[in-house]
Parts: sequence; structure tokens; C-alpha cells
Amino acid sequence: MNPDGRSIRILAVLNSEEPHIFIDPRKKIQESQDVSAFLASKAYSDIVTFILQLNRAMFPAKLPDGTVQTWPLGTDAVQFSAPVRQLQRLLSKIEDIVQEVPPDTGPRRFGNISFRKWHEVLESRASSLLRECLPAELLDKRSPTGEGVTAEAELRAYFLGSWGSGQRLDYGTGHELSFLAFLGAIWKLNGFPESDFGVEERALVLGVIEPYLELVRLLIKTYTLEPAGSHGVWGLDDHSFVPFIFGSAQLSPAIDVADLTPEEGSLPDAPDTGAVVKPTVVERERKTNLYFSAIGFIYDVKKGPFWEHSPMLYDISGIRAGWGKINKGMIKMYNAEVLSKFPVVQHFPFGSLFSFERDPNAAAPPTTVHTTTGPQGRPVVPDAGPPSSSSARPSMDPGSKAPWATAGAGNRAPPPVGSTTAPWATGRHSGAPGAPSTIPDTSRLPPGSVASTRAPWANTQAPPPPPGDGGLTKAPWAK
Repeated sequence: MNPDGRSIRILAVLNSEEPHIFIDPRKKIQESQDVSAFLASKAYSDIVTFILQLNRAMFPAKLPDGTVQTWPLGTDAVQFSAPVRQLQRLLSKIEDIVQEVPPDTGPRRFGNISFRKWHEVLESRASSLLRECLPAELLDKRSPTGEGVTAEAELRAYFLGSWGSGQRLDYGTGHELSFLAFLGAIWKLNGFPESDFGVEERALVLGVIEPYLELVRLLIKTYTLEPAGSHGVWGLDDHSFVPFIFGSAQLSPAIDVADLTPEEGSLPDAPDTGAVVKPTVVERERKTNLYFSAIGFIYDVKKGPFWEHSPMLYDISGIRAGWGKINKGMIKMYNAEVLSKFPVVQHFPFGSLFSFERDPNAAAPPTTVHTTTGPQGRPVVPDAGPPSSSSARPSMDPGSKAPWATAGAGNRAPPPVGSTTAPWATGRHSGAPGAPSTIPDTSRLPPGSVASTRAPWANTQAPPPPPGDGGLTKAPWAK
């Protein structure tokens, strides 16, 4: 979206009148420093544009008669076009492979070895599945001169990257990102032409992304997949991120085509943000909302107090400014914790549809811990100049410490509670009354200008309440 919020950037479709050469997608992010180049690339701009498109489409809509239209799961509020139904068929066929490859019954601590066979079966059938469920004219697109490969090569790479790692027996947000790229690539190939079914982005979220997430959850439970690139218990979620973005949009205030994307507030009848700690409410809301569906899955696979196994989501539940505030923060956090993290994006392949070439409109991203921290958590020293004050902090393994962990604390006991700032804070900093937030507001900037934000542990954070405290804590960034 443009800064004024009144014109929405749409992911561009390839011009059929101009020649286009498809190429086999290749890994380009070889080391930590390459993340900075990615954040200024055409691929990054396109990914952000597509996510913001999908996100805005999920906000409730103001209708001309003054009523509000919402977009819950499992209803006929959104009709599905033929391309969407083809993708649903594709997901159904992938789910069938689970029945063919049951989990191994032998003891294994991490991951079920049968997932490796499941992945091999999927890879062997990938081309036939795509051709069975996607139009041949889309898959067979290529340069008029015959140069390069067909579009199928690029689609196949993102399709296969969407289902976890058969080698590592894991699944994470990098695989989720690959599925978004798969859908975005089909969009760029004009695979979702305008129709009478309304906003197609809405149908993609409800008709494709939601069943994809359900299928992934089946894979996780069936093959006990490990989290990939997880921050451990201190991350937002072990496996997924986008349901928290689109689900919070579903519960945010209604908008029309001329409205800014709300930065706070909720639908009048939306559940309270703190309802994530109430299993009965979660069980009810997960049937209609992506956010609560993701929370419900956490309840399915984890035991114990919610604040203990999901402290970040617990802190977020204390935000009093509503689901609009949470949605804005989730977008900023996705940029910081997914798109800006080397362990997550290092496996993303780049072709012609999502190009590693520099976006001419992109601002140079600042060098931060997100772009300079490698898999072992060792910061890479920039070639020129000292680190900025925002990035000059002790290195840490992102999967080992709580948001409030400090160097030398050993992650054994949190320090005294302090009022600090979360990644999307817009209020005041601890110890500096009246000081504006130093974290840029990127939620409504055009793609290519989104700067990397701070990680949740960039500042000292408040610990969760002691066991037995039934009240909700106020998140550090909550007003």
C-alpha cells in the first residue's frame, strides 16, 4: 500500500506482449551478508506486495447499505473460482499421499523417518500433479525464442519447497514462505484472471492457504516434524506465521476501498485479544478464524500453561488497542523474524518470477543483527564503518534465549520486570519518557522500503506472570 493508504499496490502480472525468459530457480543467499541484498531485491518487493494484498483483503468490508461483511472460515461468504478449486484439488491429492506412506512405528526422538519417503513420493509426482491440476498453457509458458526453461520449472521449485525438509524432517516459516511464492508465481503468470467471484486474494486465503495450513498440521502430527529455524519457545510459533497475520485482519475494524488500513481497534463482536488463554473460546473461534485456528493447533500439540509454552503470543494477547494493532505488529514482525533472518530465507530459490536482481526503487536496508547473524548466531562484521547503536548488542543464538534474557544470565532466571518496547511499539521507551519509538513504522510503506525491525529480544523484556496468576499481563507494547 502507498503511504496515504488509498491506493493498493498489486503484484504485477507478466506482460504477455513482452518476451520473458524463465530460469531454473537457484539458491542465492549463501551467507549472512546476502540477506541485505535480498531485502533490496525485486523478489522481496514482490513478496511484500503479495502479502499486503492478501492481508488487506481479509479485513471486514463496509458495504454500501452500512452493514459489515466479514470473511470467516467455513462459510460461503466467498465463492471459489476455477483456478482456486484446481489448487484445492492439488492439496487433496497431496493429502492422499499421507495415506500411502504411514509413519514408521519404530522409536525415534526427532521426526519420523517415513516423512523422507513421503517427500520422495511427492517429488517423483510433482510434475504430474502440477499438470493434472494447473492449466497446461500456464505451465508451458516460455520465451518466444525458446530460450530458458518453461514456467513449470519455477513453479515446481516453490511447490516442492512448501512441504518441509525430507532430509532434516522439519517444517518452518521458510517452507510457508515458499508456498506463498508458489501462489505468487501463479498470480504473476495470470493464473488468477479477473472473474465474477470478487476479490481473488480473499479466496486464496480462505480456499487455498487455510487448507494448506491444515494439511501442514496433519504432516506435523503424522510425522512429528521438528520446527525449522525455530526460536524455541521464545518464538512466535514453532512452524507457521501467516495465520496470525490474516487471522488478526479478520477481526480488525471494517474498511472500504478508500480507508487506511486500521492500526488499532477491533470488530464490535470480535473476541477479546486475551481470549487465546481460554480453551473454550479458542475451540469455538478456531472454526471461523485463522488466528484462533493456529492457537487451537498449539493447544492440540502442547501441554501446560499457555504463558509458559507460548510466552510471546501470551504477551501479545495483553494488547488493549485491539486486533488492528496486532495485525500491524504481525506484519512488522514477519519482516523482522522471517524475511530478514538468514536461517529462514537462506534456502529460498530465485528465478525470473522472484528475482534476486536489485529493485531500483528499493532503499538500502540498514545492517542489523537480522541480516548479519548466521546459523550459529555469530555476527558478521560489516566491511565498512562501525555498527549502529541499534545493532551493537551481544550476539545470541535466536533459539536459546527468552526475550528478556541478558548476556551471562544463562537463561535461568529473568531479571526484574521492566517496561520495555516490543517490535511494533509506538509508545514510550523505558527510561525515556516521551521519547518516540526508534522502530520505523513499515506496515503501510510501499514494498522495497520496508526496513528490518528489531527482534523481540532486542530490548530487555518483562517475564510472564508466576504460575497460578490468572490475570492477563499487559504486553510491553500495550497501551
